[in-house]
Amino acid sequence: MNVGVTSPTPLPTATDPSMVKPAFSLVDYVVFILLLVLSLAIGLYHACRGWGRHTIGQLQMANRKMGCLPVALSLLATFQSAVAILGVPSEIYHYGTQYWFLGCSYVLGLLIPAHIFIPVFYRLHLTSAYEYLELRFNKTVRVCGTLTFIFQMVIYMGVVLYAPSLALNAVTGFDLWLSVLTLGIVCTVYTALGGLKAVIWTDVFQTLVMFLGQLAVIVVGSARVGGLGHVWDLASQRGLISGINLDPDPFVRHTFWTLAFGGVFIMLSLYGVNQAQVQRYLSSRTEKAAVLSCYAVFPCQQVALCMGCLIGLVMYAYYQEHPMSTQQSQAAPDQFVLYFVMDLLKDWSGLPGLFVACLFSGSLSTISSAFNSLATVTMEDLIRPWFPQFSEVQATMLSRILAFSYGLLCLGMAYISSQMGPVLQAAISIFGMVGGPLLGLFCLGMFFPCANPPGAIVGLLAGLIMAFWIGIGSIVTRMGSGMASSPLNGSSLSPSGNLSTITMTTLMPSTTPSRPTGLQQLYSLSYLWYSAHNSTTVIVVGLVVSLLTGGMRGRTPDPRTIYPVLPRLRALLPVSCRKRLHYKSYSQGPSVNTAGSPEKMSNGMLKGCGDKEAVAVPEEGPVCQGSSPTFTLQETSL
Repeated sequence: MNVGVTSPTPLPTATDPSMVKPAFSLVDYVVFILLLVLSLAIGLYHACRGWGRHTIGQLQMANRKMGCLPVALSLLATFQSAVAILGVPSEIYHYGTQYWFLGCSYVLGLLIPAHIFIPVFYRLHLTSAYEYLELRFNKTVRVCGTLTFIFQMVIYMGVVLYAPSLALNAVTGFDLWLSVLTLGIVCTVYTALGGLKAVIWTDVFQTLVMFLGQLAVIVVGSARVGGLGHVWDLASQRGLISGINLDPDPFVRHTFWTLAFGGVFIMLSLYGVNQAQVQRYLSSRTEKAAVLSCYAVFPCQQVALCMGCLIGLVMYAYYQEHPMSTQQSQAAPDQFVLYFVMDLLKDWSGLPGLFVACLFSGSLSTISSAFNSLATVTMEDLIRPWFPQFSEVQATMLSRILAFSYGLLCLGMAYISSQMGPVLQAAISIFGMVGGPLLGLFCLGMFFPCANPPGAIVGLLAGLIMAFWIGIGSIVTRMGSGMASSPLNGSSLSPSGNLSTITMTTLMPSTTPSRPTGLQQLYSLSYLWYSAHNSTTVIVVGLVVSLLTGGMRGRTPDPRTIYPVLPRLRALLPVSCRKRLHYKSYSQGPSVNTAGSPEKMSNGMLKGCGDKEAVAVPEEGPVCQGSSPTFTLQETSL
């Protein structure tokens, strides 16, 4: 399906006096305020509990004692923001159910982190994911990775904070900056004071509110139009139920391959190497609990995606039978869903407030996770290595100050985020543009033992340059051509030229799409392939530079930082083929228990040393976490 965007009529601004704002009842305000009060109360409860005895480990890692279910719901809530709640139904309403195939990417996108990234990170007993980069490469690579992550999350916070406030202002008349300040201040307070444990438990509450708000819209909406069966039949008759589009063209915005496989790289950058998620895995009681929490995210993600799709279908069926207001027919796509909800639930006092609480829950959970992870990496990667003399009390206080500081920075980014284009596409594109190179950096270190620090740094820079070249080039091309968007990529700016009234997404079909050529074709690459393209660039450039600079020059990387790809592949071969193979391999090294020492099995061998055919043995016996043993690789015939 060729996708484009046209917006022939300038959108009314939120301050246009001719627009009639749907009114909130007293009950709606009570429901909405109750969300903020309860979120703040949960955070302050964990902050006040044991006040004065808090340690840096409690603030950053919840003492590594979290259970599987709260971690899973927090993992879901971290990136199930208002961006998705507003964007997915609009996507389905205008384009059909093709976007639902993104759910296929969840399989590999969660299995790979569960069986590759989590075991490596957990056994290294990390606090920041970027500690891995120092163990595998050196301190310079670690700092480069940390700074890239900070840049990524600061920009993303701006999108998540500003988008729902802008939509709410346009539809209900809520004061824009009052909404932004309320969101920012509430989550800054409970995140800075309560730490990761407060963030996780507020995420659990906010996840339930998100599901409740969406469920209310589906139930009431389907009842108004004759049931879900009628909704599905009507969508099928009008061609809204999409088949599998097997077009392999990466420049077509949404196809099965783009969603199911391009989406895998998006998922890996989110659930594999992003500090906000890795920090939750590492807060689990055991490695098994961390893996199970990753598994538990899969059905939750599918339910969240299906609910978004159902809202889009119900919205379509509703407007086949009910007239659309002038404001909604001209509304930006992120506002479109809110107009529908306010129209649908206007006779149900309290439910509009519940849906608004649902939107703000999505924003609160995402922003609080960002604050906490940013404070953690800044403390562990940029401050503690240079000032190791900080006491526990000083480190705890500084961590809280960092969380407050990032809260203030997030408020400053809210204005800039208004210039980022489509809500849904902009949010995913940012993670693809910046998260893709980070994913490539971790994969380079974990799967390629020959990669060295120069290769890692040059590869990361190449990936970032490629990411911003394509991302900025696509924007410049659209603006230079005077078009609202690239025909195949589908993002839009209002032709009025006012960047504060951005036409968010993806949503108006183009009548006469033209095929771009040359560099313009590269600039129209589907946003879901950004992460795959950029991470591949990092790996290829990193390997080339590593080989040109002599690889590891006879040095052996820490076996705990290498995922043993060859033994895993060897296990898939017939026995006759295995016996003919002769190679050197790396193991993941000893696992570390909570006391920080290697665990031994009954036979005296170190637990976690991999297959018998590929064992890395420390020359001076077992060593504890934090030391630097010398490993000898035993060459084996298989």
